[in-house]
Amino acid sequence: MTQHIKPFDVVALTGDLPDRGLLTGQVGTLVESLGQDVFEVEFIDDEGRTYALTAIGADRLLVLRYDLAQAASG
Repeated sequence: MTQHIKPFDVVALTGDLPDRGLLTGQVGTLVESLGQDVFEVEFIDDEGRTYALTAIGADRLLVLRYDLAQAASG
């Protein structure tokens, strides 16, 4: 299932990216689409400082939802 990802979505990593110092579950904000299924994601600390800004494929991201979403039928 392909998820629709758009700018400013809050996303979580679905797997470690050790070469970038990022771990599964870390949360970032999608800031730009770089191409088909590749996005620039910004990760910030508790004080609002960016600690990573990197391109990540959609297959490594999970969009976090804060509202009631309709369950998929099927």
